[in-house]
Amino acid sequence: MKQALIILGITLIFVGVLYFYQDELQDAYYSFLRDMTEEDVQLEKNEYYRDYDFDFVQNTDDFEPDNTQDILNIFYTVINSGMENFTFYCPDSYSECLNEVQSLANNQDLLSHINNFVHPFNGFNHIETKYDSLGKVDIHIQKSYTEEEIDEITNEVDSLSNMLINSSDSDENNIRRVHDYIINNTVYDSGRSDYNITTYASDIAYGPLFEGYGICGGYTDAMELFLEKMGIESYKISSDQHVWNAVYLNHRWYHLDLTWDDPVTDTGENVLEHKFFLVDTPTLLSLEQTEHRFDQNIYSELKEA
Repeated sequence: MKQALIILGITLIFVGVLYFYQDELQDAYYSFLRDMTEEDVQLEKNEYYRDYDFDFVQNTDDFEPDNTQDILNIFYTVINSGMENFTFYCPDSYSECLNEVQSLANNQDLLSHINNFVHPFNGFNHIETKYDSLGKVDIHIQKSYTEEEIDEITNEVDSLSNMLINSSDSDENNIRRVHDYIINNTVYDSGRSDYNITTYASDIAYGPLFEGYGICGGYTDAMELFLEKMGIESYKISSDQHVWNAVYLNHRWYHLDLTWDDPVTDTGENVLEHKFFLVDTPTLLSLEQTEHRFDQNIYSELKEA
């Protein structure tokens, strides 16, 4: 009888310890499991990686986030690197990490804005984020361009650059020649934009460069590739309805919108304009506000003074 009471007492003490310290024990268990399964975080950069830091996102080599900005930087760095699959881990010390990851994963608008800061060939058309209770975060990226498209477009950009870009001329004049060439050889794809009829790859650079048709995404990507070729820092900037280029030239940021410089006319006449050629933000918004009203907290390089 006495032995049974001792065993019962020990059992009750053990159960009590489990009850009162269940959270700590669970955390310790999860930490042990993660330590056993955690893999080394390895980032590999392809040739289209941009060594650019911006106000909104910056490249990082620290993949243990401590705050929301760290998570934004990790996603930017991964997309910018060109990797299609990447894994990182939320540390125990950052209790809201998984909630912040989930919030970003569900915010496609914000992910699209981050996507605007990378080279078009590393940009995604679909991104998926998976995470588990151990803090493991898997990012899976489906890119906007196939390898075959990249090869074709790269050869075309190289060929056209020999014709349009003069190393002895100013950056502004070189940009103008590329701007004019793309517009003179591209028709706005109204069928896609107005009726959702997909006949051409007009949303990427392939449409303007090979098929002669583009919508804003195609015009912008094509211009972005030439800016990259010229070594001019740039990114894509977007509103709810539109996307265009942001260009860093002579220590200032400017807007460059080929789509609006290639207006659709009632007569079908091909028109070339320069109203949206390297303009500052006050000038841009004085010209048009419906499609060009952008988030100046995200694209703060172009923030109005």
